[in-house]
Amino acid sequence: MLVRHCVEESNVDEHLVVTDPTKVRHVVILAGRVESMSGLIDPASHLNLDYPDHKVTTCVIAEKFEINAKVKIDDQGLVVARVDRSTLGHYGYVDYTQRLFDMIEAVKKSKSRKTREKE
Repeated sequence: MLVRHCVEESNVDEHLVVTDPTKVRHVVILAGRVESMSGLIDPASHLNLDYPDHKVTTCVIAEKFEINAKVKIDDQGLVVARVDRSTLGHYGYVDYTQRLFDMIEAVKKSKSRKTREKE
C-alpha cells in the first residue's frame, strides 16, 4: 500500500508537468489502482515555499480520480509528473500541529453528530 500525491492524467502536459497543481489529491495505491483518496490538497501546506515540509514536487498519474482507477506504470515503476517550481507561492507560516488538532476535532464532532442522528 502506497500513499502518494496524485494527479489525473488530463491535468498533465506532454512534458509530464502538472498543469494545475491545486488539483492534486492524496491517494492510496494498491495493486496499481487507486484504493482510496482524499479531497484536493491545501495550497497553503502543499504549494507553499514558506512551508517546505510537505511541498508537492511529484505526483503519480492516475487515469481519473475514481476508486479503482489505474495508475500509470512503466518498466521503471510508477509514472510521475512534476510540479513546476514556478507554480509554488508564498502563503506564509503554517501551524501544522494546530491544523492537525482542528482536523481531529472536526472528525470527532462529525462522528458525534452521526451517532446522534442514528438514535
